Order: sequence, then C-alpha cells, then structure tokens
Amino acid sequence: MNSSGNQTSGAFLPEGTKRDKGKDAQRLNILVAKAVSNSVKSTLGPRGMDKMLVNEMGDVTISNDGATILKEMAIEHPIGKMLVELAKNQDDEVGDGTTSAVIIAGGLVSKAENLLDENIHPSIIIKGYKMAADKAVDYFTDISENITITDKQALLDIAKTSMTGKASEYSSSLANIVVDAILKISKSKKELERDQIKIEQKIGGNLSDTKLIDGIVLDKEVVHSEMPKDIKSGKILLLGTALEIKETETEAKIQITSPEQLQAFIDQEEEQLKEMVDKIVSTGANVLICQKGIDDLAQHYLAKAGITAVRRVRQTDIERLAKATGAKIISRLKDSSSKDLGSAEHVYSKKIAGDDMLFIEKCPNPNFVTILLRGASEQILAESDRTITDAVGAVISSLKSGKFLAAGGSSEIDVSLKLKNFAKTIGGREQLAIEAFADVLDIIPKTLAESAGLDAIDTIVSLRSKHQDPINKGFGVDVVNGTIADMKKKNIIEPLNVKTQAIISATEVAELILRIDDIIAGQSGRGQARMGPQDMAEM
Repeated sequence: MNSSGNQTSGAFLPEGTKRDKGKDAQRLNILVAKAVSNSVKSTLGPRGMDKMLVNEMGDVTISNDGATILKEMAIEHPIGKMLVELAKNQDDEVGDGTTSAVIIAGGLVSKAENLLDENIHPSIIIKGYKMAADKAVDYFTDISENITITDKQALLDIAKTSMTGKASEYSSSLANIVVDAILKISKSKKELERDQIKIEQKIGGNLSDTKLIDGIVLDKEVVHSEMPKDIKSGKILLLGTALEIKETETEAKIQITSPEQLQAFIDQEEEQLKEMVDKIVSTGANVLICQKGIDDLAQHYLAKAGITAVRRVRQTDIERLAKATGAKIISRLKDSSSKDLGSAEHVYSKKIAGDDMLFIEKCPNPNFVTILLRGASEQILAESDRTITDAVGAVISSLKSGKFLAAGGSSEIDVSLKLKNFAKTIGGREQLAIEAFADVLDIIPKTLAESAGLDAIDTIVSLRSKHQDPINKGFGVDVVNGTIADMKKKNIIEPLNVKTQAIISATEVAELILRIDDIIAGQSGRGQARMGPQDMAEM
C-alpha cells in the first residue's frame, strides 16, 4: 500500500485501523477462499478422506461432510464464513452436495485470480461467470432424466450414491430404510419435508441393527414404575408447561408459626397437584407427554390414575407429536379438554441398550416416522446420522425436482464441454471467464480421479474424448474400480437440483468475493481480516 493511501486512510479512520485496497484486498480474499475450499477438497467422493476435529472442550468430530467440517472448524475470517454459509445453505436447500459447492466456489475465485493477473476487470469476470452459471443450469437440466415416487430402484440408487464412502458396508440396508421411510411419508411430493423423518440415536449394537419405526420414538423413560408400559389406543395429552406448583415471580416469604400451619400449607400444595392430575384424568388422556418437569407427587397421582407420562421432551419432538397424533399443545392446563387429545394405536415403553424408550406408533397422520439409529460409539452414530440425513435430503430433492443425473463427475464433464463451445459464441473478454468457469467444473471429476489413485489429467482427457459422442454422456469416474465407466449403467446417480443449487450458490459467493476491493479492519477485526498465508496453510 502506498504512503498516500495510508495518509488518506488516516484522515478519517481511527488510529490502528488497517486497510487493504484494490488487488491486495482481492488477493487476500482469494487466498482465504482457496484455503477453505482446499480444506474440504480431499473429502469428496466415495474414496474421500475423513477429517478429525477436536474443539476446545475436547469433543471429537470425525466426518467427511463438508458442512459439518466447516462448521466445526469455527472459521473466523469473513470470507471463510461466507463459504461456511454456502455449505449450510446447500445443506438446507437440497440436503447434499455441500463439499462440491465449496470446491466450485474455491475454483471460481482461483480462476478469477489468473484472469485478474491478465488485467481483466472483476466486473467482466462476474458478468462472464453469471452467463456461464445460467447456461450450466440449462445444460444440467437438458441432460437430466425424470424420476417419480414409483421409481423405487432409482430412489434406492440415489440414496446409495449419497451414502457411498460414508457407511459403505451398510449402505444397501440403510438406503432401503431411507427410501422406505420416504415412501411411508409421501402422499404427494409437495408434502415431503425432511423433518417428517426423525433420526433417533441410541448407542449400542451396530449399524445393521438400525430400524424404521412407524411413528415417533422418544429417548425418555416413563417417570413412575407403577405406570402402564403398554397401552393400546393411546389418548395423548401434550403439555407445554410444567406439572408442578408454580413459584412466584417475585421473592416472597411465608411465615409459619405452628405445625398446623405447616401441614395446611403442605396439604394445599398437594391438593393443587391433585386438581391438576384430576383435570388431566377428566380429559380422558392415558398418555401424558410433558415438555417440562413433573412433580414427584403428581407422578404418584398419575400412576394411580393409570396414566403413562414422560417429561422434559424437546420442543421439536412435542411439535412433531402434535402433527402426527393430532393433539394440541396445551400451555394452560385449566383450559384443556378431550378435544385437545391426540391418538396413537400403540404406545409402549421398551428397553434399548439398557435404557427405556417410549414408542408412539401408528398415529392418525402417517407422515411421520423415526429411524432408530444404532452404532458402537458416539462418533459412529453422529457420522451415520449425517449420512442418513444427506441421503434423505438427496432422495427428497430428487422427488421435488423430478429429475436425476449420472454421477461420478460425468455431468460436470458434459456441461464443461458444452460451456466451452458456448464461450466461442461470445465476443469480448467474457469468453475467457466462461472458459474458466468450464475448467472449474472439471475439478469435480479430477478430484474423484485423484482420490481413486488415477492420473487426473489422463482421466479428464479420456472423459472428454468419450463425451464427444452423446451416447457416452453418462461416462464418469468409477472410483470403486479405478477406471472410467458409464455411471448410469452402474446405477450411480444423483438429483439434478443438488448440481444446480451448487452452481447457483457457488457463483453467487464467488461474485460477492470478487466485488470486494477494500478491506477496512479496526483493532478487533485485524486478526480476522488480515489472516496471512501461513494461517491459511494451518487450516
């Protein structure tokens, strides 16, 4: 930075403020984006490697899920945070493809660096990238094929492809569970949402013990040993408040001068609790699901009344139960009635790995199921949870878009070639940006080839040669066998909108990064905004 720039900055900025302008700012941002992208690049594909992340508390996360890795890395640099948000957005929107989205974004800013060195203005690069992204989405759509809820085998293939490399030994059985779960909750594709499928983890056994439950499972034990453990035709009351004597909001003192007064005070509390339980009994409920605490004496009265109860249930589970059973969530017990109850054909408590769990099965709204996930350790359970969540997201995304593509980098190679031909029809410097965009798409099959131990350059050349003939549009990297093959024939497929969402989001982030030509960081932001190459290398 020249001295005049420093003097100008000092004229209106606080003392100690650091400022990077022009190419210095752009190169710093590009450096950060490339480093973050490279940090997850090796996790891509069936042979991708896992990352072990240990937080300040010593908790260990082992994963090859891009969104999880970036989240656990706790990146502080603003540009790095953009890529974390990119991965999160990809995960929220389509449930899979987070690593690809981040790799593409990193590739776009890396290619932009070369174009900037050729004195091509960022606005020209951004315009070219936007044109290329729009065309790429059209090309991906053109080569996609239709899928419906009746194509169970194709849905299984999508689930298996999403899981490959994460739970490979059990991917077939887990894929069946995922697809069966989606088929159970599906009345029409518009109704499908990921939160209709609950994943409940329980340590013990192994992944092959994972089961699909037709209803909702709560990792909660019945609060009293005398309560019924098996109920047919459950009438369910959902209580959003505590079944306890409320404390006053302000501090208050009660002066008791005799044993009689003390006994009267205790009797009054007991009477209040009994009235609460009597109110529950009057509704006709035989199952109580409470979001907060239940007093010990109230537990006794509930047990005597033959009502099964669990407490401290998560709000998300309470809301899910309300939708599944048709119950209303009661926040004021006095106003409850039989109209507020939900129902389930079977409610029972069962020991799993030595702990009681409550099963609420065959609810009137069948669009809610639970995958009871088993595993030998917390790390296995956590990663398997993420794997199943990704597979659920991928299958639901394929049904919402109604389209799928061959995987293994085949679609990226095909679209890359089409973009290069499109670039030739565009005059001006935008052509260079479009060609750079096409080269970025090659990073996906190139990375897959590297993880399979193949020569990346030879693989890309072979794939480009194959894709000259439209009949070979499904050819991609067969990572398992270490060769190139027709991915469609091998049933390795993925949803269209996983690809298109990654392209759209990555391009938007790259454009945002390239628009920044000035970084002004005060004392508190200096460490974040001025992170250097060595810091990036350590990520």
